[in-house]
Amino acid sequence: MTQDELTTGISRRSFLKGAGGAAAVSGLGPAAGAVRGAGDAERGADGPVRGTVGIVLRINGQERPLQVEPRTTLLRALRERLEPALTGAKEVCERGSCGACTVLIDGQPACACSVLALDARGREITTIEGLEGGRASDGLNPVQAALLEQDGVMCGFCTPGFTLSLGACLDAHPGAPQAAIEAALAGNLCRCGSQPGILAAARKLGADTDSRPGGER
Repeated sequence: MTQDELTTGISRRSFLKGAGGAAAVSGLGPAAGAVRGAGDAERGADGPVRGTVGIVLRINGQERPLQVEPRTTLLRALRERLEPALTGAKEVCERGSCGACTVLIDGQPACACSVLALDARGREITTIEGLEGGRASDGLNPVQAALLEQDGVMCGFCTPGFTLSLGACLDAHPGAPQAAIEAALAGNLCRCGSQPGILAAARKLGADTDSRPGGER
């Protein structure tokens, strides 16, 4: 063992190996860094858009500007991105299987949890809040009034979806038979067991021409 090894604890051979490796890495460093930077720039240009984008949605007859991420669902946009928020569409399953988040898109029921906000641009969106101010003296839409009268409401979490689906069915098919109404409501679930009252309300409204979602005749 040499005097240098006794003093530093590092042999000349170990030192030369380490120095050579460091020089090689430092020589590759700028080139490697440049390659990584170029790759990130390409992914940023050609890959998914990051951050938020500004869009305008037509909701309940009004143009509503908002900022959303490309992945934002219509449900999240309504509940979290609007000011004031529209929370009538409920967040329950987030997979389009319960109907609690039902809204009308161009007059047709749709699960807002399964529609991207970006895809709803240029469409007419109606939420349960858009039914306020019906013809009844109490301000209820006829469908809402019938559900209340027939005890079709318990916790109320599923009520907005049932109201919109039932109203859309009767709007498109006044006097629809019970089987058609039940088929129209097949995508809406009530965990409280209020379906008998909901179907009773549907029977009451079946021949009523004033049962449209907007309350028009």
